[in-house]
Amino acid sequence: MANTKEIQERMASINDTLKITNAMYMISSSKLKKSKKMLEDTEPYFYALQSQMGRILRHVPDMESIFFRTSEKSPEEKRAGYIVITADKGLAGSYNHNILKIAEEHLKSQKNHKLFVLGEVGRHYFEKRGCHIDKQFHYTVQNPTLNRARNITEELLLSYIKGELDEIYIIYTKMVSPIKEEAELLQLLPLKKADFQVQIPAGIPIEQVSFRPSPEEVMNRIVPRYIEGFVYGALVESYSCEQNARMMAMEAATKSAKDMLHELSILYN
Repeated sequence: MANTKEIQERMASINDTLKITNAMYMISSSKLKKSKKMLEDTEPYFYALQSQMGRILRHVPDMESIFFRTSEKSPEEKRAGYIVITADKGLAGSYNHNILKIAEEHLKSQKNHKLFVLGEVGRHYFEKRGCHIDKQFHYTVQNPTLNRARNITEELLLSYIKGELDEIYIIYTKMVSPIKEEAELLQLLPLKKADFQVQIPAGIPIEQVSFRPSPEEVMNRIVPRYIEGFVYGALVESYSCEQNARMMAMEAATKSAKDMLHELSILYN
């Protein structure tokens, strides 16, 4: 059995840890509120873009656009790009593990791929396993901004338009509810017309719209902004999920520390 001095030292050590977990909880709570506000402020604009894309397709359903192209290549021949969003640090429960698990599964099934990584945890993970990282975007996940989302989008669109990539996917964490989050893989490009089509009830008149210089040109101007908004939304939502996961992890650690202190206090007395 430990003597009283050893028990006191152990209790002092746990109290120091308790201060750290409490501080990290408060910091993550503040960052979570800030990130939610960022997302709320920009969502209306990008929803409006999505609505306009649906409007164009409603009037010109058979329009041709590079962003809606369908590849005739077999799954083995297709070249896919994967954007993987992880955190810059751990202590966030299973947040990073869930993302990396999905990423690794898809990278194994798609041999002909390009890997774009955001977050130091993801970089260390793939480098340790000998996976080639085509591009890493530094210092982005802890400070998601529209400008950084624009830089990522420009690089991806350049590869897509040049024909270096046939498909582009993004792997990020989506907040389902305040207490639940899920790692998710979504296809960014090519877009599917069916996702933007809204059925108009019979008898409802459709307004006449003029697109200048052409519907294709208008669409080609809107789509990059839409993709940019999606990337920004994924960055902010992932950041929110990271802070939420860290809050829950620190809350669990704080509870465990208090339980240990209670047991040691009884033992000491």
